[in-house]
Amino acid sequence: MKIQTTEGVMTVRLRPDVAPKTVENFLQYVRNDFYEGTVFHRVIPGFMIQGGGYTEDLAGKPTGAPVENEAKRTFGNVRGSVAMARMNDPDSATAQFFVNLVDNQFLDEGVRGPGYTVFGTVVEGMGVADAIASVPTTNKRGMADVPVDTVTIQSIEVVEAGEAGQP
Repeated sequence: MKIQTTEGVMTVRLRPDVAPKTVENFLQYVRNDFYEGTVFHRVIPGFMIQGGGYTEDLAGKPTGAPVENEAKRTFGNVRGSVAMARMNDPDSATAQFFVNLVDNQFLDEGVRGPGYTVFGTVVEGMGVADAIASVPTTNKRGMADVPVDTVTIQSIEVVEAGEAGQP
């Protein structure tokens, strides 16, 4: 899968063998072009970058039903892993996702609760995630850690195994 952003391209290997419901949920949003024009709205250096739920003006996009949490301690929140964002309810993830910039084991299942479902890994373009993490941030519309200059997801497309660095 290729995520084209205003900062460059990240190639992500999805892991349906680890989180099948989460991958299918994510792919449904991709097939519906849901992510086009959404932004990375939460950027915290040394932690993660989060996007996929808000437009440039920080209006939330309507989503479908939440997906069941499939967090597994054996496939955790390490640097380069891609996980679903959620609310306090572990089964509340819909469309928003984040890329871990460092090893964040405290987000894994069983460490401080049910954990956050990891469903993929950045296999190419981690420098893009790091570049996004380095943009200046501010508070906007009641949200913290919002990039001063918008970082947009221009498209997300599925690529076949072997294409564009996809294993």
